[in-house]
Amino acid sequence: MSVIEKCTSYTRAREAKAAGLYPYFLNFDGRDAGTARMTDGREVVMCGSNDYLGLSTDPRVVEAAARAAHRHGAGCTGSRFLNGNLELHDQLERELAQFFGKPAALVLTTGYQANLGAIAGLCGPGDIVFLDKEAHASLIDAARLSRARIQWFAHNDAADLEAKLARVAGGSDCMVVVDGVYSMEGDLCPLPELVDVCEKYGATLLVDDAHGGGVLDKGRGTASHFALTDRVPLITLTFSKAFGSIGGAVLGDEEVIDFLRHNARSLMFSASASPSNTAAALESLRILQNEPWRCSTVADNADFMRRELTELGYEVGDSRTPIVPVATGDDISTLLAWNLLIEQGVYVNAVLPPAASPRLRTSYTAVQTEEQLARAVEGFRAVRDRILRVPVGA
Repeated sequence: MSVIEKCTSYTRAREAKAAGLYPYFLNFDGRDAGTARMTDGREVVMCGSNDYLGLSTDPRVVEAAARAAHRHGAGCTGSRFLNGNLELHDQLERELAQFFGKPAALVLTTGYQANLGAIAGLCGPGDIVFLDKEAHASLIDAARLSRARIQWFAHNDAADLEAKLARVAGGSDCMVVVDGVYSMEGDLCPLPELVDVCEKYGATLLVDDAHGGGVLDKGRGTASHFALTDRVPLITLTFSKAFGSIGGAVLGDEEVIDFLRHNARSLMFSASASPSNTAAALESLRILQNEPWRCSTVADNADFMRRELTELGYEVGDSRTPIVPVATGDDISTLLAWNLLIEQGVYVNAVLPPAASPRLRTSYTAVQTEEQLARAVEGFRAVRDRILRVPVGA
């Protein structure tokens, strides 16, 4: 089968569209605190956003982005390595490093590029990257592009990691890569056990804190949540979740960050983050420091939804974060449930393989009201018996 024939033989999306059950690439006409407007005029309670602190539409963040665009233009049109560096980038790096308690930071254009730069920039042929089996796709791609050998270990299983590290002669050429918070399950990595194992075998630990940074421990993330910031050599972040913008960063020792400045291809050969995106992330970071209530409120909102969904009979896994997965059983049930929830005025994300097992991925924010969350609960109550067939109290 040729490259083009492979495309023409792909019918899954067309079949879902024909059935009126295609859940992707929907157009939205605007968002505000806790809700979104669809182009057909419907308003839905947004239970699928990663805008955990509700900052992407905060007037202060929007104004900061607008000011930066007016001053510096729409884009930098070059890499930071050459002509695309701004004082905004440097300032964001300084404030990120200070807030997260690491010596230095490096800002890149996306979180994906931050992971790519850190892993492929530091690892190569002859090295070994140990990946949690549930690691984010960007971490997997970064490991593959590094040309290092990849070893998988069971999800959140420090004992399995240790058994595999023990078979390697010395750990100095090994990097262990995990998510701080896993994006589909909402569970935390067992960081204390992972740190102990990595230190025992001399392996370098990288924690992708895309979904923990800005949320856990007053925003300081997973490593701080476990009081282990000083023992985690590398942390990566994205600005497209809690920080309401787009971009990413690597946090670590000054020597490591300086090395990546001059060796991370995803920084050297990509245009820098736009002035508006950078300014938005910086303003969000400052708001977070002054308004830590956002972190406790999003946790409370997610806890409320976990309790309510569990009482309705839904399986929500081991989530302890704003991400609350809802098991659905199979692909068709997932798509039908997603469609019925839209009809109830509740938007969630339909997740299908290969991204993860079939589920509805729900997530909550600090700015959702009690009334909006109650509407979401009622939507799930309405579809439970018709589609999910989960007995109450199961």
